[in-house]
Amino acid sequence: MLNTIAITTGEPAGIGPDITLMAAQQPWDAQLVAIGDAELLRQRAQLLQLDVSIEDYQPGQAATRHRPNHLAVLHTPLAEPVTPGKLNSNNARYVLNTLDIAIAGCLDGSFSAMCTAPVQKSVINDAGIPFSGHTEYLAEKTDTEHVVMMLATESLRVALATTHLPLSAVPAAITQESLSRTLHILHSDLTSKFGTANPCIAVLGLNPHAGEGGHLGREEIEVIEPLLQKLREQGLNLIGPLPADTAFNPSMLEQADAFLAMYHDQGLPVLKYAGFGEAINITLGLPIVRTSVDHGTALDLAGASTASDDSLRQAINGAIKIMSHNNRIKGNATIN
Repeated sequence: MLNTIAITTGEPAGIGPDITLMAAQQPWDAQLVAIGDAELLRQRAQLLQLDVSIEDYQPGQAATRHRPNHLAVLHTPLAEPVTPGKLNSNNARYVLNTLDIAIAGCLDGSFSAMCTAPVQKSVINDAGIPFSGHTEYLAEKTDTEHVVMMLATESLRVALATTHLPLSAVPAAITQESLSRTLHILHSDLTSKFGTANPCIAVLGLNPHAGEGGHLGREEIEVIEPLLQKLREQGLNLIGPLPADTAFNPSMLEQADAFLAMYHDQGLPVLKYAGFGEAINITLGLPIVRTSVDHGTALDLAGASTASDDSLRQAINGAIKIMSHNNRIKGNATIN
């Protein structure tokens, strides 16, 4: 079965269009469909001197394997022309329209998965549209009550118990109910999307030294450890809570299939140090498959031929691998 991967081209003034065009130069064992303004992509290809042919994609047409230097585009018009590197809040709705089209296509089966180029949260909020990030937006649009943000390299996976919250709001958000949902989703998706049997999950503490017996905070004693023990009794393979400063050691990296950090900047600096530009962001718990780059819009690099498409290529590869695994599972279920 040939998968169709939708690529949302992200903030039009950033490098999203650039890296989409760069990735289109490669062969892919899937159909790629870029969702964005076709003329913007033509202009950016010309600016970058990339020989990529922009072709009109018609929803419902039979899937064909991607050809290098060709890009099927589901045209979504900009509100106003774009200058690389210069944000324009009048195009904020355009960015969300590309996401809405990809989400709808994944839900109705037109697309197998979606990969997202980076968006600029600030300009969307400047347009008067509340927006805290892709993860939260996808959850809202798919009516998903609880999702998990996980970033991954070839050798390290880090999921988050909380996502885009001020640090002052994190402790109150760490509840047994929320952690239980997160860990069940992480366990389930590691099994179903990545084929990991009985995944081992290393859970970080919230406080320095994981609270040091309550002297540096009591969240580990009162919330995290009791919940982990309860989930172990239900069959989940959990380690922790671990002090965050020593958790990512060689022995634990070999043992754990994923780490759960309590907040954004607790786990992601380690992940991005290990694989910046090559890591991908995966939203777990959704009824659709979504992967993304691990970087921002890089406005200063837009249109300058200096951006790297490594992370987007990894995101596309990740989506294809997940869908290939899902297709094998479905095939085995049909045979059985």
